[in-house]
Amino acid sequence: MPDARNRSRALPLELHWTAAQPLPARWVLPDGARARTDAPPAEAFDFTARMGALCADVSARCEALRHVHMPRVLVTFTPSRNRSRYGLQARVTPLRFRDGALVRRHGRTEYQVQRYFVNGREMLYVLTFCLPRFLDQPFREKLVTVLHELYHVSPRFDGDLRRHEGRYEVHSHSKREYDAQMGELVDDYLAEHPEPGAFEFLRATYRDLASAHGGVKGAVVPRPKLLPVGTEPARAAARKRD
Repeated sequence: MPDARNRSRALPLELHWTAAQPLPARWVLPDGARARTDAPPAEAFDFTARMGALCADVSARCEALRHVHMPRVLVTFTPSRNRSRYGLQARVTPLRFRDGALVRRHGRTEYQVQRYFVNGREMLYVLTFCLPRFLDQPFREKLVTVLHELYHVSPRFDGDLRRHEGRYEVHSHSKREYDAQMGELVDDYLAEHPEPGAFEFLRATYRDLASAHGGVKGAVVPRPKLLPVGTEPARAAARKRD
Protein backbone atom coordinates (compact mmCIF):
# COMPACT_ATOMS: atom_id res chain seq x y z
CA MET A 1 0.00 0.00 0.00
CA PRO A 2 1.47 3.43 -0.93
CA ASP A 3 2.36 5.70 1.97
CA ALA A 4 0.89 9.17 2.53
CA ARG A 5 3.74 10.92 0.73
CA ASN A 6 3.35 8.76 -2.38
CA ARG A 7 -0.41 9.39 -2.35
CA SER A 8 0.14 13.14 -2.10
CA ARG A 9 2.57 13.03 -5.02
CA ALA A 10 -0.19 11.51 -7.13
CA LEU A 11 -2.31 14.63 -6.60
CA PRO A 12 -1.82 17.42 -9.17
CA LEU A 13 0.05 20.55 -8.14
CA GLU A 14 -2.32 22.56 -10.34
CA LEU A 15 -6.05 22.34 -11.02
CA HIS A 16 -7.49 24.09 -14.09
CA TRP A 17 -11.07 24.93 -15.00
CA THR A 18 -11.93 26.34 -18.43
CA ALA A 19 -14.93 26.99 -20.65
CA ALA A 20 -14.53 23.44 -21.95
CA GLN A 21 -14.19 22.03 -18.43
CA PRO A 22 -16.03 24.50 -16.17
CA LEU A 23 -16.19 24.63 -12.42
CA PRO A 24 -18.44 21.79 -11.22
CA ALA A 25 -21.90 23.01 -10.18
CA ARG A 26 -23.84 21.12 -7.51
CA TRP A 27 -27.26 21.36 -5.93
CA VAL A 28 -27.49 22.86 -2.46
CA LEU A 29 -29.61 20.40 -0.50
CA PRO A 30 -31.11 20.46 3.01
CA ASP A 31 -29.87 18.05 5.64
CA GLY A 32 -31.30 14.59 5.15
CA ALA A 33 -32.04 15.04 1.45
CA ARG A 34 -30.72 12.43 -0.94
CA ALA A 35 -27.76 13.50 -3.06
CA ARG A 36 -28.64 14.60 -6.57
CA THR A 37 -26.38 13.64 -9.45
CA ASP A 38 -28.27 15.52 -12.16
CA ALA A 39 -26.82 18.85 -13.29
CA PRO A 40 -28.63 21.91 -11.88
CA PRO A 41 -30.52 23.86 -14.58
CA ALA A 42 -29.63 27.38 -15.61
CA GLU A 43 -32.68 28.82 -13.84
CA ALA A 44 -31.64 27.49 -10.43
CA PHE A 45 -30.38 30.23 -8.12
CA ASP A 46 -26.60 30.40 -8.55
CA PHE A 47 -25.46 31.25 -5.04
CA THR A 48 -21.72 31.39 -5.70
CA ALA A 49 -22.14 33.64 -8.76
CA ARG A 50 -24.38 36.05 -6.83
CA MET A 51 -22.10 35.97 -3.80
CA GLY A 52 -19.10 36.73 -6.02
CA ALA A 53 -20.93 39.77 -7.40
CA LEU A 54 -21.87 40.89 -3.89
CA CYS A 55 -18.27 40.56 -2.66
CA ALA A 56 -17.09 42.62 -5.64
CA ASP A 57 -19.61 45.32 -4.71
CA VAL A 58 -18.54 45.23 -1.06
CA SER A 59 -14.84 45.53 -1.91
CA ALA A 60 -15.54 48.42 -4.29
CA ARG A 61 -17.55 50.39 -1.70
CA CYS A 62 -15.70 49.54 1.51
CA GLU A 63 -12.40 51.38 1.92
CA ALA A 64 -10.99 48.71 4.26
CA LEU A 65 -11.55 46.05 1.59
CA ARG A 66 -10.50 47.89 -1.59
CA HIS A 67 -7.48 45.60 -1.88
CA VAL A 68 -9.66 42.52 -2.46
CA HIS A 69 -9.62 41.70 -6.19
CA MET A 70 -12.54 39.31 -6.64
CA PRO A 71 -11.51 37.99 -10.09
CA ARG A 72 -8.75 36.15 -8.22
CA VAL A 73 -10.99 34.87 -5.41
CA LEU A 74 -12.78 31.60 -6.13
CA VAL A 75 -16.21 31.55 -4.45
CA THR A 76 -17.52 28.05 -3.63
CA PHE A 77 -19.78 26.24 -1.19
CA THR A 78 -19.56 23.16 1.00
CA PRO A 79 -22.61 21.25 2.26
CA SER A 80 -23.50 21.75 5.93
CA ARG A 81 -23.76 18.47 7.81
CA ASN A 82 -26.93 19.46 9.66
CA ARG A 83 -29.50 22.23 9.84
CA SER A 84 -28.19 23.67 13.10
CA ARG A 85 -27.63 27.42 12.97
CA TYR A 86 -24.38 26.91 14.82
CA GLY A 87 -21.14 25.75 13.30
CA LEU A 88 -19.09 26.75 10.31
CA GLN A 89 -20.64 29.57 8.28
CA ALA A 90 -17.81 30.39 5.89
CA ARG A 91 -14.03 30.28 5.55
CA VAL A 92 -11.37 31.85 3.37
CA THR A 93 -8.48 29.59 2.35
CA PRO A 94 -5.22 31.26 1.29
CA LEU A 95 -3.34 29.67 -1.61
CA ARG A 96 0.03 31.07 -0.56
CA PHE A 97 2.12 31.00 2.61
CA ARG A 98 3.31 33.93 4.73
CA ASP A 99 4.18 37.01 2.67
CA GLY A 100 2.83 35.34 -0.45
CA ALA A 101 5.51 32.64 -0.66
CA LEU A 102 4.68 29.77 -3.02
CA VAL A 103 6.76 27.19 -1.12
CA ARG A 104 7.34 26.63 2.60
CA ARG A 105 9.91 24.33 4.13
CA HIS A 106 9.13 22.12 7.12
CA GLY A 107 12.19 20.22 8.26
CA ARG A 108 13.97 19.01 5.14
CA THR A 109 10.86 18.94 2.98
CA GLU A 110 9.38 21.80 0.96
CA TYR A 111 5.62 22.08 0.55
CA GLN A 112 3.31 23.90 -1.83
CA VAL A 113 -0.42 24.54 -1.73
CA GLN A 114 -2.22 23.33 -4.84
CA ARG A 115 -2.59 26.12 -7.39
CA TYR A 116 -6.03 26.82 -8.86
CA PHE A 117 -6.64 28.39 -12.28
CA VAL A 118 -9.97 29.48 -13.75
CA ASN A 119 -9.94 30.35 -17.45
CA GLY A 120 -6.19 30.84 -17.28
CA ARG A 121 -6.27 33.19 -14.28
CA GLU A 122 -4.63 31.97 -11.09
CA MET A 123 -6.71 32.19 -7.94
CA LEU A 124 -5.11 33.45 -4.71
CA TYR A 125 -7.95 32.64 -2.32
CA VAL A 126 -10.89 30.24 -2.04
CA LEU A 127 -13.93 31.72 -0.28
CA THR A 128 -16.28 28.95 0.85
CA PHE A 129 -19.77 29.19 2.37
CA CYS A 130 -21.43 26.40 4.31
CA LEU A 131 -24.86 25.86 2.76
CA PRO A 132 -27.69 25.87 3.51
CA ARG A 133 -26.64 26.87 7.07
CA PHE A 134 -25.29 30.27 6.03
CA LEU A 135 -28.49 31.13 4.15
CA ASP A 136 -30.61 30.50 7.23
CA GLN A 137 -28.87 33.18 9.31
CA PRO A 138 -30.44 36.63 9.91
CA PHE A 139 -29.74 39.13 7.14
CA ARG A 140 -27.29 41.32 9.05
CA GLU A 141 -25.36 38.32 10.40
CA LYS A 142 -24.89 37.09 6.84
CA LEU A 143 -23.32 40.39 5.82
CA VAL A 144 -21.13 40.42 8.93
CA THR A 145 -19.89 36.95 7.95
CA VAL A 146 -19.15 38.09 4.40
CA LEU A 147 -17.09 41.07 5.55
CA HIS A 148 -15.49 38.99 8.30
CA GLU A 149 -14.07 36.59 5.70
CA LEU A 150 -13.03 39.28 3.22
CA TYR A 151 -11.22 41.15 5.97
CA HIS A 152 -9.00 38.09 6.50
CA VAL A 153 -7.47 38.70 3.06
CA SER A 154 -4.01 40.24 3.31
CA PRO A 155 -3.92 43.99 2.51
CA ARG A 156 -1.18 43.11 0.03
CA PHE A 157 -3.50 40.62 -1.69
CA ASP A 158 -0.61 38.21 -2.10
CA GLY A 159 -2.37 34.94 -1.29
CA ASP A 160 -1.61 35.19 2.45
CA LEU A 161 -3.95 36.13 5.28
CA ARG A 162 -4.06 39.44 7.14
CA ARG A 163 -1.66 39.26 10.08
CA HIS A 164 -2.50 40.92 13.41
CA GLU A 165 -0.08 41.83 16.15
CA GLY A 166 0.26 39.56 19.14
CA ARG A 167 -0.38 35.91 19.79
CA TYR A 168 -3.53 35.55 17.69
CA GLU A 169 -2.08 36.92 14.48
CA VAL A 170 -4.70 35.53 12.09
CA HIS A 171 -7.95 35.98 14.06
CA SER A 172 -6.92 38.86 16.37
CA HIS A 173 -7.12 38.63 20.15
CA SER A 174 -10.88 39.14 20.47
CA LYS A 175 -13.58 37.66 18.22
CA ARG A 176 -16.15 39.95 19.84
CA GLU A 177 -14.16 43.07 18.95
CA TYR A 178 -13.47 41.72 15.48
CA ASP A 179 -17.17 41.09 14.82
CA ALA A 180 -18.06 44.50 16.26
CA GLN A 181 -15.65 46.09 13.80
CA MET A 182 -17.22 44.10 10.96
CA GLY A 183 -20.65 45.24 12.14
CA GLU A 184 -19.56 48.86 11.79
CA LEU A 185 -18.34 48.15 8.27
CA VAL A 186 -21.68 46.52 7.44
CA ASP A 187 -23.59 49.55 8.72
CA ASP A 188 -21.43 51.86 6.61
CA TYR A 189 -21.92 49.63 3.56
CA LEU A 190 -25.70 49.54 3.93
CA ALA A 191 -26.09 53.26 4.63
CA GLU A 192 -27.70 54.90 1.61
CA HIS A 193 -26.60 52.10 -0.72
CA PRO A 194 -27.87 53.14 -4.19
CA GLU A 195 -28.44 49.57 -5.42
CA PRO A 196 -29.96 47.42 -2.65
CA GLY A 197 -30.58 44.67 -5.20
CA ALA A 198 -26.90 43.76 -4.81
CA PHE A 199 -27.56 42.21 -1.41
CA GLU A 200 -31.33 41.66 -1.44
CA PHE A 201 -30.95 37.89 -1.97
CA LEU A 202 -29.43 37.64 1.53
CA ARG A 203 -32.80 38.53 3.02
CA ALA A 204 -34.14 35.17 1.80
CA THR A 205 -33.65 31.80 3.47
CA TYR A 206 -32.53 28.71 1.65
CA ARG A 207 -36.12 27.51 1.30
CA ASP A 208 -37.23 30.91 -0.01
CA LEU A 209 -34.63 30.81 -2.76
CA ALA A 210 -35.20 27.15 -3.59
CA SER A 211 -38.96 27.71 -3.86
CA ALA A 212 -38.63 30.85 -6.01
CA HIS A 213 -36.02 29.45 -8.40
CA GLY A 214 -36.61 25.73 -8.42
CA GLY A 215 -33.44 25.08 -6.47
CA VAL A 216 -30.14 26.55 -5.32
CA LYS A 217 -26.80 25.66 -6.89
CA GLY A 218 -23.17 26.67 -6.59
CA ALA A 219 -19.59 25.79 -7.46
CA VAL A 220 -17.89 23.02 -5.48
CA VAL A 221 -14.16 22.31 -5.67
CA PRO A 222 -11.81 20.13 -3.61
CA ARG A 223 -10.25 21.85 -0.63
CA PRO A 224 -6.66 22.80 -1.56
CA LYS A 225 -4.10 20.23 -0.47
CA LEU A 226 -0.65 20.86 0.96
CA LEU A 227 1.76 18.80 -1.16
CA PRO A 228 5.48 18.00 -0.82
CA VAL A 229 7.47 19.28 -3.79
CA GLY A 230 10.99 18.19 -2.85
CA THR A 231 13.77 18.72 -0.35
CA GLU A 232 16.25 21.54 -0.04
CA PRO A 233 19.28 19.22 -0.49
CA ALA A 234 17.77 17.86 -3.70
CA ARG A 235 17.12 21.38 -4.99
CA ALA A 236 20.65 22.44 -4.12
CA ALA A 237 22.05 19.44 -6.01
CA ALA A 238 19.89 20.29 -9.02
CA ARG A 239 21.19 23.88 -9.00
CA LYS A 240 24.76 22.60 -8.97
CA ARG A 241 24.06 20.35 -11.96
CA ASP A 242 22.64 23.31 -13.84
